[in-house]
Amino acid sequence: MSYKLIRSLLFKLDPETSHNFSLSALSIAEKFGLIKAKPFNKPTKVMGLTFPSPVGLAAGLDKNGDHIHALAALGFGFIEIGTVTPRPQVGNPKPRLFRIPEKNAIINRMGFNNKGVDHLVEQVKKANFKGVLGINIGKNADTPMENAVDDYLTCMRKVYELASYITINISSPNTKNLRQLQQGSEFKPLLSALKDEQALLQKKTGIYVPLVVKIAPDLTEEEVEVIASVLLELKMDGVIATNTTISRKEVEGLPYASEAGGLSGEPVFKQSTLVVEQLNKHLKGEIPIVAAGGIMSGEDAKAKIDAGSSLVQVYTGFVYEGPGLIAEITEKL
Repeated sequence: MSYKLIRSLLFKLDPETSHNFSLSALSIAEKFGLIKAKPFNKPTKVMGLTFPSPVGLAAGLDKNGDHIHALAALGFGFIEIGTVTPRPQVGNPKPRLFRIPEKNAIINRMGFNNKGVDHLVEQVKKANFKGVLGINIGKNADTPMENAVDDYLTCMRKVYELASYITINISSPNTKNLRQLQQGSEFKPLLSALKDEQALLQKKTGIYVPLVVKIAPDLTEEEVEVIASVLLELKMDGVIATNTTISRKEVEGLPYASEAGGLSGEPVFKQSTLVVEQLNKHLKGEIPIVAAGGIMSGEDAKAKIDAGSSLVQVYTGFVYEGPGLIAEITEKL
C-alpha cells in the first residue's frame, strides 16, 4: 500500500488521534517483523558520536520513548525522543494539533504533554536501543522561570547515562515564557549550570554525553550572534536550528492559520535555513549544527547541509511524505 493512500486515510482522523494510532500501529508492525531496519551507508561523525546516517527524527513524535525500535526500523540514522519534563503533565487543552495541507504544514500547541522523565527512563532501559539516541529535556509548565534550571538539571541527571546526547529545549513556543531562556540574562547562567553538571556527571560515570541547545527560528541575526558567542564561550557540544515558528506570514488566510502554537513544515524552511547560515557564520565550524525545519525532500536536506549543518532532522516532512523521505534524503546526501 502506498504511503499516499495511507496518509489519505490517516488524514481523515483528528490529527492527535492519527498521531497516536500511527505510532501504536508502527510498534505492532515492528514487533511482528513487518518493518525491518534498513542498512545504513552514510556514517557521519559528529560530537564524537558516529551516526549511521545523517538523517534523524526530531523530538516531539515520540515524547515518552514508547516507540524507539519501531521508529528506528524505518531507516533513521538517529532518534531523538522527548521533550520530557521532571513530572508528568497533560499539556495544553485539546484540540492542540492542526494540519495545513495546502502548505505541508502543522501547527501544534501540545505544551510538553508527556508521562514524565521517570517513565521515559524506564522505556529507554526496556528498549535497550543500540543506536544513537538523543533525549530532549524541558521544564514543567508550572515551574517558575527562576527555578527552570532545577527542572533541566533533574532531567539531565536522570537521562545522562542513557542518552547518546541531550538536547536542551528552550525554544518551544508552547510553554509560557520558555523562549526567554534563549535570550537575555537567563541564557548563559542556564547553560553554564548544565555544563558544570555535565562535568560532574562525566567524572562520576566516566561517560561524556554531549549537550545540544535547540533554538527558535524567530531570531534576528544579532540575536543569533549573541547565542553563538555564548555557545562558543561555554563550549557547548552542538546546536539544533530550529524549533517551530510563531510567524504566520507563509500561511495567512488558510484554515487554522490563526491557531496559536508553533508552525512547522514547509513554511519554516527558509527562515530556519537562514538561521543555520547565520549560526555557521558566527560559530566558524567550531560547534556542529543539526538542521531541522521544513525538510520535505532530499533537495531541502542538501540545502541545510550546504548552509552549514552536519546532520538533519525531520518531523513534519515525515508526516506528509512518509518513510520514503528518509531514503530519499539519505541517497541525496
